[in-house]
Amino acid sequence: MCMMAILYKIAGNTPILIASNRDEFFNRPTQAPKIQSGSPRAVFGTDLKAGGTWFGVNQHGVFVTVTNRPKTMVPAEPRSRGLLCRELLKTSNTQEAAERAAKELATGAYAGANYVCADAESAVVVYGGDRIEVVEIKPGLHLLSNGDLDDPNDPRHEFVRRMLTLHTLDSAVTFLAVASRVFSRKPEVVGQRGAIITGKDYGTISSTLLALANKIQQSTYQYAPGPPCDRSYDDLSALLRQVLSTGKSKKNKNDGNGKNNAKGKKKEALKKK
Repeated sequence: MCMMAILYKIAGNTPILIASNRDEFFNRPTQAPKIQSGSPRAVFGTDLKAGGTWFGVNQHGVFVTVTNRPKTMVPAEPRSRGLLCRELLKTSNTQEAAERAAKELATGAYAGANYVCADAESAVVVYGGDRIEVVEIKPGLHLLSNGDLDDPNDPRHEFVRRMLTLHTLDSAVTFLAVASRVFSRKPEVVGQRGAIITGKDYGTISSTLLALANKIQQSTYQYAPGPPCDRSYDDLSALLRQVLSTGKSKKNKNDGNGKNNAKGKKKEALKKK
């Protein structure tokens, strides 16, 4: 389960802003986010039980996450939804990721799931319940948990939206500051709403704040290795920036060489004249 806020193409030079709480059984082993091996490079946490992930970003700036979703017919031994999330991080853009997710979910091999796939150009959520559907995420503030995007029947959606929109979310700094407080809110008394789920065996086990900016050095990644009401966010932005920079310096160098070569050829042509 998960509670997520998505601010897409609203905050200036940061097209993707995410705040997400992960809800899971407390005894399920988890490895904190790190740069993973393989190509393309990606940064994500790992579910040590099945080997998949729930939230990650690759070097192409593609963000993928998964939440549960109700489904009537679930296979006896479903394939890990987290493994598919990890595989989607091998794609180079949102369209490719969404097509792969829809194709895989159509096999019926998975329990119900929602997959969010986003980059600076486009964003979608792929519903993988009793129907397979790809829904565009338009610019604005959106909420997702275990149902449809912006589900009017989800009480946590109403609470989180109301708390976030008390502020003008026109910058990454504002969104991250407000979201860190909202997603750290737990019900203090019975009946009070909050973003945190508390329980004996199951509840909020981690939280992530993500900003994918147009400029790599302005992108941020913060991770709380526990419920954010009790654990502070660790700054993993250096890992994210390292991943997003993969191949960029080489490309810039080649571009520069190309320009220099063009200038050199132009000078030679002028000399011959």
